[in-house]
Amino acid sequence: MASSLQDDLYKLVREPIDPAALVRHVRAPEDGAVVTFDGCVRNHSHSRTTLYLEYEAYESMALAKIREIGAHIHEKFPIHRVAIAHRLGRLEIGETSVFIAVSSPHRPAAFEACRFAIDTLKRTVPIWKKEYFEDGAVWADGEVPPAPAETRAAKPAS
Repeated sequence: MASSLQDDLYKLVREPIDPAALVRHVRAPEDGAVVTFDGCVRNHSHSRTTLYLEYEAYESMALAKIREIGAHIHEKFPIHRVAIAHRLGRLEIGETSVFIAVSSPHRPAAFEACRFAIDTLKRTVPIWKKEYFEDGAVWADGEVPPAPAETRAAKPAS
């Protein structure tokens, strides 16, 4: 099956993401599978209640990196189309922050490509998440935030 990168859809948005529209965009008569990933805002992080999130990006570079991920997916997996949308700005609990849809004639390629897309996006795309809690906010980097300096235990000498 010939795939066309211009049939893919990549976008950064400030309004709610429409997952059904992205699925419609990638689905075609030759596809036997559409696999999606819906990353949504949860109400907790690191044992703290999350109030809301804010996403910021280096937008031109982020979009370029997302397009690179799509091109790499086409090289690596026998898929048809890809759609990736990432939300920027303030997001409330339960809202979609990132949505990925991948179509393919067969499900294994669609599953693997979708997983590859989200894992690569999280590692390489310059999009930053700030988590807001009742007692403050932190920029999330995928790791547990360090304790404040005054509460850290001294490291033993090696």
